[in-house]
Amino acid sequence: MSKILVTGAAGFIGSNFVRYLLRERPDVRVIALDALTYAGNLESLSDCSCDPRFRFVRGDICDAGVVAPVFREHLDAVVNFAAESHVDRSIMGAQEFVRTNFVGVQVLLDLAREHAVGRFLQVSTDEVYGSLGPTGKFTENTPIAPSSPYSASKAAADLLVHAYRTTFGLPTLITRCSNNYGPFQFPEKLIPLFVTNLLAGQKVPLYGDGLNVRDWIHVQDHCEAILAVLDRGKPGGVYNIGGESELPNIEIARRILHYLGHDDSMIEYVKDRPGHDRRYAMDITRIGDDLGWQPRIDSQEGIIETIDWYVANENWWRRIKTGEYLTYYDKQYGPGGVVGVEE
Repeated sequence: MSKILVTGAAGFIGSNFVRYLLRERPDVRVIALDALTYAGNLESLSDCSCDPRFRFVRGDICDAGVVAPVFREHLDAVVNFAAESHVDRSIMGAQEFVRTNFVGVQVLLDLAREHAVGRFLQVSTDEVYGSLGPTGKFTENTPIAPSSPYSASKAAADLLVHAYRTTFGLPTLITRCSNNYGPFQFPEKLIPLFVTNLLAGQKVPLYGDGLNVRDWIHVQDHCEAILAVLDRGKPGGVYNIGGESELPNIEIARRILHYLGHDDSMIEYVKDRPGHDRRYAMDITRIGDDLGWQPRIDSQEGIIETIDWYVANENWWRRIKTGEYLTYYDKQYGPGGVVGVEE
């Protein structure tokens, strides 16, 4: 039975990937590692806890002393989701982004090299490419030109991953994905922020003129793409992942408003953030041609399904907004406890 370490496993995409991996691969054991910072929510993995193939370890990827024992368990693969990921927070202070997104990756790469891990997949972002004009798409050969401290830290990590492949022959893979949406997304991101604000009777804050365009992909499609790359991707390869669903932020806002019975009067236009990229769009030809992956979930249906999930799971997001979710780990396992570490 193969053993896969998933870092950042209590975050939005990480928790969805763990759930998908356990469902799709009965021959896989999953070690889920997360530092449980503000964006990590162990409640998002509560339905995995009864699976004997699942173990959770609380730890920071920057702390080699905590992470090294996991690598001594003869890992077949590492999938690194662990990251500080909110652009606005990176603008207010970049230190934690550089620490986690770059130094943390270096720690993981050194351990992967030392313990001869079979595959190391770095989950990156389309934001490393910078901003597009009104036409064209990012390809894997598009020069890296990040606009924010967040995207710069992710771009630096990508370059480090590439260097470890070139210098040491480490079997690395990099995926760069467009904007995700779906269940269990932390409500500081656009879609869950807008949905939960409206459910709480509050307006939705929209940057600038609302015409910034993003390529939206359902997290389930992203998880399927990551597993395809992990299974069949060429070591050293970079794979763009996108939903082929370009939408301006104002359109996303109006879809949510309309579905929840509101009009544009609930939009509050706010000052645009510094360096706000105007448009992203991904060329997914490589992953389609090489690995046979294509997005399956239509954005119209997927966004409605996502809204319905937040409506049905009000307790989950309200515990986040009140901060109660931060005590979930200690209530379950005791202060400072570590779950499922083999002696």
